[in-house]
Amino acid sequence: MAHGVAQSRSLFDRAILRQAFIEAFKKLMPQVQLKNPVMFVVLVGTIVSLVEAITHPGKFAWSITIWLFLTVLFANFAEAMAEGRGKAQAETLRRMRSETEARRLLPDRSGEERVPAASLSRGDLVICEANDLIPSDGEIIEGLASVDESAITGESAPVIRESGGDRSAVTGGTKVLSDRIIVRITAERGQTFLDRMVSLVEGANRQKTPNELALTILLAVLTIVFIPVVVTLQAFGHYSGATVSVVVLVSLLVCLIPTTIGALLSAIGIAGMDRLVQRNVLAMSGRAVEAAGDVQTLLLDKTGTITLGNRMATTFVPVGGHDERVLADAAQLASLADETPEGRSIVILAKERFDIRERQLEHHSFVPFSASTRMSGLDVEGRQIRKGAAEAIRSWVRDKGGEIPQDLDSIVEGISRAGSTPLVVADRNEILGVIELKDVVKQGIREKFDQMRAMGIRTVMITGDNPLTAAAIAQEAGVDDFLAEATPETKLALIRSEQEGGKLIAMTGDGTNDAPALAQADVGVAMNTGTTAAKEAGNMVDLDSNPTKLIDIVEIGKQLLITRGSLTTFSIANDVAKYFAIIPALFVATYPQLNTLNVMKLHSPQSAVLSAVIFNALVIVALIPLALRGVKFRAMSSAAILRRNVLIYGVGGLIVPFIFIKLIDLILVGLHAY
Repeated sequence: MAHGVAQSRSLFDRAILRQAFIEAFKKLMPQVQLKNPVMFVVLVGTIVSLVEAITHPGKFAWSITIWLFLTVLFANFAEAMAEGRGKAQAETLRRMRSETEARRLLPDRSGEERVPAASLSRGDLVICEANDLIPSDGEIIEGLASVDESAITGESAPVIRESGGDRSAVTGGTKVLSDRIIVRITAERGQTFLDRMVSLVEGANRQKTPNELALTILLAVLTIVFIPVVVTLQAFGHYSGATVSVVVLVSLLVCLIPTTIGALLSAIGIAGMDRLVQRNVLAMSGRAVEAAGDVQTLLLDKTGTITLGNRMATTFVPVGGHDERVLADAAQLASLADETPEGRSIVILAKERFDIRERQLEHHSFVPFSASTRMSGLDVEGRQIRKGAAEAIRSWVRDKGGEIPQDLDSIVEGISRAGSTPLVVADRNEILGVIELKDVVKQGIREKFDQMRAMGIRTVMITGDNPLTAAAIAQEAGVDDFLAEATPETKLALIRSEQEGGKLIAMTGDGTNDAPALAQADVGVAMNTGTTAAKEAGNMVDLDSNPTKLIDIVEIGKQLLITRGSLTTFSIANDVAKYFAIIPALFVATYPQLNTLNVMKLHSPQSAVLSAVIFNALVIVALIPLALRGVKFRAMSSAAILRRNVLIYGVGGLIVPFIFIKLIDLILVGLHAY
């Protein structure tokens, strides 16, 4: 696939690193830092430490000030890196938007005028011909054209767009390859699909999600709690005869508050949105991404999602004592002119099963399929071969004076009950057998559903098939449940009943009849090839129009939540470890009993504090790649994920600071810094 706006960029792209470094300094403004309470406290602490270093100069005070400043800078850098990955894409899109001209029809349609695309309003009519860029989102009201959507979706194959039906929606920035169309603009000025993509990839208008806000409040509360705890240490030190300077108090506060997750929280959220963009999915809000991570029920269309969407020939079943090879030969002859996927599959199956190759035919005529006869075939060398619906072939054979084999009805009924389509083949007045056409379940889809089940997610197949056919396909695909003979009303009723039970629901759709259900679902993924109504109703748009993408979206949402939870666990465990690393070293001289807890045997109180501050800053840099790429997703239950996080990030968060603070202390001593 050729990548479009969703093209992934390396974490270490030089242009991104350079821009992120500049943005990190710009984000030092207090009004920006106020949005992150934890890092705002660190910034205030840096200023206090700077004042102390100026009024009471010393190597220790200046060292602490520099590393506190770097802590804030590294946090800004993490956020800027996450935002920067979409900057180049956004610039390309913005340039496409600003440089495009539109041929707007005059109100009386007596002529046209050229205007900037950005000046178009909802309801304007524009003309687009071959090689024109479609200036804004709209619907075709006249004409048909081939459209190149690779600039938006990354897919190079052109698609057909035409007035009426579910293929009339067009997107600004895509290119007309042929013919002439008239488009009615459906987007308000500044609210086009392209505008939303620019905001998304830049992260400019990203609002914090409810979970993110809740975690921010929790981090702020923890920070507030630690302020009086640290302040009381000065009184404790004065009482015990130990000197605790302002710089040491600031250092302790910064090390004990959850700076690691505070620094990376915003980057984790932005990176989650970016991973969706890399999969060619546009999310209207971060809330939708998080909801995808909490989804408990997936509603999936059968056709195109669970199955390939085209019925394929899978079996030749002879009747009336005829040979299977004879049936396959006749079926292939009847399908040579059939260019449908079903017809092609019959030709291929005959080749694979009996090595029957296409023949050079003389004095023949093909009989095309028609809705009135419900069959097609071939007349050649005195033979009349037909294939079609069972009832149609029965009538045709009877008219020729033929007999109906006794085993035909039972075979046709059995194939129908199995969820397949029977196609009967006859040669003149003899019925040779039945071709089983099967809506083939996609390879690997059953394993996907097994993964969803392992995570506690229930899968429901939605289809317009009758219950017998639906049950057979549901069993083969491995879904948990199915809704047969589905209508817009039954889809909506199913979603509401699931939500009343406290479950979050995700579904895909592309037609106007899907709009009510997409709007009702907690995660509604509309196909980009679908109608404007469907795209406006959903809270995500899949640019590739691949219904299976819903499963990937759920995995990305879960990865976002897992990453945030893992790094929060690591951060809090870090704080506990740093507490036991620093406090004993500070007061061991006054209270020798604390030597039992001084397991690292740090060189001095000053080197202990500085080592902890340096580690506190560097661990942010070390975790930036993990925050941007996300913790590796594994399909498992919530309980298993919790155990894994506690073991790896909880225990790891306790052990890592002890190792690296000791290592930094040894380096400082080796350099004769202390």
